Amino acid sequence: MTKLRVGLLFGGCSGEHEVSVTSAKAIAAALSAGSNPDKYEVFPVYIQKNGVWKGGDTAQQVLASGQPLPADDGDVKPSDRVPEPAILEGSDVWFPILHGPNGEDGTVQGLLTLMGVPFVGAGVLGSAVGMDKIAMKTAFARAGLPQVRYQAVRRSQVWSNPCVFPKLCDELDELGYPCFVKPANLGSSVGISKVRSRSELEAALDAAATYDRRIIVEAGVEARELECAVLGNDYPKASVVGEITYNTDFYDYETKYTQGQAELLIPAPVDTAIASKIRDMAIEAFLAVDCAGLARVDFFYVEKTGEILINEINTLPGFTALSMYPQLWAATGIAFPELVDKLIELAVERKNEAAEETSP
Repeated sequence: MTKLRVGLLFGGCSGEHEVSVTSAKAIAAALSAGSNPDKYEVFPVYIQKNGVWKGGDTAQQVLASGQPLPADDGDVKPSDRVPEPAILEGSDVWFPILHGPNGEDGTVQGLLTLMGVPFVGAGVLGSAVGMDKIAMKTAFARAGLPQVRYQAVRRSQVWSNPCVFPKLCDELDELGYPCFVKPANLGSSVGISKVRSRSELEAALDAAATYDRRIIVEAGVEARELECAVLGNDYPKASVVGEITYNTDFYDYETKYTQGQAELLIPAPVDTAIASKIRDMAIEAFLAVDCAGLARVDFFYVEKTGEILINEINTLPGFTALSMYPQLWAATGIAFPELVDKLIELAVERKNEAAEETSP
């Protein structure tokens, strides 16, 4: 039997580089540990922190060790950030496991689309909308999905003349405290601040503006944090619902990726009706942003009122040992190797359907 050649694309220029390396290592192990270990041949391709693409022995070394290469402070020309043709050839399907900007936001998906090859996950539109919290919330609102109160902010408003910034903060005061300040285009809680006063708000806006030119400020809410995994293309299915509990102030980057800092309760101890509604809303959110393959949808459950508020969708959720997405599917009856196998099947299926649509 001819093996299917899987291009495993990982690393990237974002602050989630290390998470991507860990996810890729887990996926590579799953591809060789499934029910048919001779089905796949993995071709790792590593994107360094400076944007340079590396294949061959270098990529294999990083994948095997799980350790990123040290950051290179040398000059990098634009042409260095374009992959050499030899690196891109030879794969039947691509599995991009790049978290954050320059990987999860539609940029790499655009390259793979131009190449005409199947790839795991959402396309350009779904990736871009899912990455940008402002565009994502606009899509959710259009779909009628309830959300916390929020306001979009531009970097130019934060780094403006002394007259404009105080007026902006006056408007944001109306959201109440505590509230959350977030860069619009980062994942894994990178750059997020929980603020409790006007002075903290001003500092958090300035900090967020260093990460992104688009910022979102959300009202705080006392709620349980529930998550649901989605799998599929045009007819997606939702997993059991999970819950995240933690002792830190909020679910920040360190809490997410440090063993023992957070506890995942799978399935979440909620009423059947609540779990069912969350699964339905997760699928609605998946379709609202034109997602494909996989996504994890996060919710706030306000137990006092029974409200379920959608928080966000993650179109390329983490695949580390601590990650919620594969654990949710394991609890639903799909083990890690089978899940990876299904994602590759969905990628090929979507590509074949697109070819049929464009054929004369």
